[in-house]
Amino acid sequence: MQAHATVARESTSVPTGRVGVWWFLASEIAIFGGAVACYVLFRARYPDWADQAARTLGWAGAFNTAVLLTSSLSAVLAHHAAVRGEAVRASHMLRWTAVGGLVFLAVKVYEYAHEISAGLVPAQSLFWSFYYLLTGLHALHVTAGIVALLAVAASARRGHALGRVELVALYWHFVDVVWIFLFPLLYLSS
Repeated sequence: MQAHATVARESTSVPTGRVGVWWFLASEIAIFGGAVACYVLFRARYPDWADQAARTLGWAGAFNTAVLLTSSLSAVLAHHAAVRGEAVRASHMLRWTAVGGLVFLAVKVYEYAHEISAGLVPAQSLFWSFYYLLTGLHALHVTAGIVALLAVAASARRGHALGRVELVALYWHFVDVVWIFLFPLLYLSS
């Protein structure tokens, strides 16, 4: 009896894992895209939302933008290390990326605590409902990204499945790009 090995079948020159991640990200774009489109349509209808956006902690959103951009850089460096076969460095850079995600979440918790204590809750207005929906959904994706980053970092450290470094980095870049859209929509008043 012959043992069957699992073989990644490719109909193109693109690796199957990369195609799978791109399909997954396409579905995530549909989720965020629909929610953002609804927000934009409502914001155009209700210009007073600009006043409510001015009540968010803009400095915290700007800081988190810098944190995510920096963490995306460490994800790129992890991918470059993996391509060169530098497993320990790839693992190290993925852990730094995860630290960036943890900093992002800590700032988000601070923001939520500040806003909730000021009475800025979803029941306050439709703006705050969208704010918590979009930032909460994004924070959930950051959390999932941190878990994936740490799992891949652990296997990369042992030199296993270095190709997954690219896949988790793609996901992290998606998380970063989503925030780049959310920050000006939710935090800037103009």
